[in-house]
Amino acid sequence: MGAFFGVASRREIALDVFFGVDYHSHLGTRRAGMVMWDAHKGFTREIHSIENTPFRTKFEKDLPGFVGNVGMGCISDSDPQPLMIRSHLGVFSLATVGAVNNADQLVESFTGVGHQFMAMSSGDVNITELVGALINTQDSLVEGIQYAQEQIEGSLTLLIMTEKGELIAARDRMGRLPVLIGRDDDGYCVTFESFAYGKLGYVDEHELGSGEIVRITPEGYEVLAPARDEMRICAFLWVYYGYPNSNYEGVNVETMRYRNGAIMARDDAEHGLLPDVDYVAGVPDSGLPHGIGYATESGKPFARPFVKYTPTWPRSFMPANQEVRNRVAKMKQIPVPELINGKRLLFVDDSIVRGTQLRETIDFLYGAGAAEIHMRSACPPIMYGCKYLSFSRSRSDYELIARRKVLELEGPEGEKHLDEYGDGHTERGKCMLKAICEEMGFDSLNYQTLDGLLDAIGIDRKLVCTYCWSGKE
Repeated sequence: MGAFFGVASRREIALDVFFGVDYHSHLGTRRAGMVMWDAHKGFTREIHSIENTPFRTKFEKDLPGFVGNVGMGCISDSDPQPLMIRSHLGVFSLATVGAVNNADQLVESFTGVGHQFMAMSSGDVNITELVGALINTQDSLVEGIQYAQEQIEGSLTLLIMTEKGELIAARDRMGRLPVLIGRDDDGYCVTFESFAYGKLGYVDEHELGSGEIVRITPEGYEVLAPARDEMRICAFLWVYYGYPNSNYEGVNVETMRYRNGAIMARDDAEHGLLPDVDYVAGVPDSGLPHGIGYATESGKPFARPFVKYTPTWPRSFMPANQEVRNRVAKMKQIPVPELINGKRLLFVDDSIVRGTQLRETIDFLYGAGAAEIHMRSACPPIMYGCKYLSFSRSRSDYELIARRKVLELEGPEGEKHLDEYGDGHTERGKCMLKAICEEMGFDSLNYQTLDGLLDAIGIDRKLVCTYCWSGKE
């Protein structure tokens, strides 16, 4: 996915940007960048690959060269950024997060009028460069941002730093990702994860609404474009992406996950589906709090039958070679034999997407002597690949295990009944659960309902994006 962190202050803030970006490393694994602005030195920028080395180890050596009281940085799951752009709107640094599904058409619209883009090694255009080109077609940065957001099919959240030493932040038109402003005695910061600025001594100041654009300086922030009424914030921020300490729309991630697990356990009990197990567990790491909630509500003991060894292989430090990646994934799983051998276990995972890694986990647990393995998903069956934030990178919806099983069970006719398949209490839903259990080796399987998930989040339902489950915009 990706994220950004920016600061405008009356003091030197290189370390704030450094740690603020580092605290977003769980949101991206490919590229990272930092750029600082100083009244005398101008812009200083560095971009590094973080595919094989964590963010902090790549940028520590750059810190002495970063000088200034305004700066920004980003973590990216895609293209190198932030980019430096020079145009009739001035010189500015740009970082973007989102998904642009009509990039080819937009690029073609520029090449038709003689505009040329730098091609990356893949032959594709850097999406941030494309966004910059769209912005530069207008007479001001605000008009350009709004124009870019209107033209893009997908989503676009961005941060700009200008040669005037100011930040301009814009939340996606539908608010699919959060953007928050923090404040300390010397200035202001802007970020995705609220805990990141809390650790740096900033306090909550303002959460941008959908489509809102703000200018941030050391003296304060100014709304350049007001928020829109519509919102579709991504539910997966609470289910999976978000860090436990963060809050979005006033709802804490960790406590939502406890509630979510409890709702699942209550639903299982009401339908007579609560299995007799020795332990309830969460699949590390984001499944753990869902599991705690389930265990507490069900009255079953919570345990950690296996842990992930991350000191040398954190999430953002993975080799490019897929064979090595698969081996690393297995090497990270460290069993606690006393909690596995001969035990009946119920695991809660944040989601079941394709099922590939989860199948390897199940094989590993049975290999360690588990007697039974029951699985619960903290969200409904994923039926549609995400087209807004690329949560699922599947090239086809049929790579999703739930959608694939529908096709296997009923062929094209099943497409007409996806809502039924997504409900484990219907006959079609029960058939799909049985088919997945047979493939994956579960003794039982159940998914959180969409109603249960939305209840756990607790904000107005029409503000939450549920496209990957419901297919509804």
